[in-house]
Amino acid sequence: MAEVLSPQFWTGLLTIIWVNIILSGDNAVVIALAARSLPPHQQKQAVFWGAGAAVAMRIVLTVVAVELLKFPYLKLIGGALLLWIAVKLLIPEDDEGDGIESSANLWGAIKTILIADLVMSLDNVIAVAAAAKGSLLLLILGLAISIPLVVFGATMLMRVMERWPIIITLGAAILGWVAGEMAVTDPVIAQWVDDNAGFLHWIAPAAGAVLVVIVGKRLAVRAEKEHKGVIDLAREEPKS
Repeated sequence: MAEVLSPQFWTGLLTIIWVNIILSGDNAVVIALAARSLPPHQQKQAVFWGAGAAVAMRIVLTVVAVELLKFPYLKLIGGALLLWIAVKLLIPEDDEGDGIESSANLWGAIKTILIADLVMSLDNVIAVAAAAKGSLLLLILGLAISIPLVVFGATMLMRVMERWPIIITLGAAILGWVAGEMAVTDPVIAQWVDDNAGFLHWIAPAAGAVLVVIVGKRLAVRAEKEHKGVIDLAREEPKS
């Protein structure tokens, strides 16, 4: 009960919900694509059961990830991976999901949803495991709240993010912050940091957030220039 009343608990819960919403947009699209060929009444069932199974699977995977992060060096590796996930969030990508096949039957759609969610959940699992900081209650509550929000509010969430791109940038910065927090708590260096460089508990997360935004924005500009160059080249080819 004391854990639930602490400010750290509520900060962690909000972080998990925010991170999962930011990272789960593609998963929500996959769910919609997998169920699109079903009759209307079965589409709702496929989304409900597919999302429910995905929640259970995601909780199990993240619990495993939380336990694994207790081993030496894995938080350092996870922090580096999380930084890359955050940077990628800011780089424009081609539309995903075109390769997802819809199914004409309910169980086929649910199976497609589960497999696709499993393949696409690595970033979510690492980020949420880091944000939970070992709290199983925080982990389960965060996922139980955020995944249904993503699944059933996917269209609205995507419109909001398109209208206010700053939401994506803030989400990426939060991931960078979590990555920095994760790195300095790795068992290999945690004791040394506590004894000799406690300031790193603030410097590392802040540096992670700033690094993600700077690198992500620069790569995004480069990607947009390359994309524009390809389009211009395609337009010029018929003239030659």
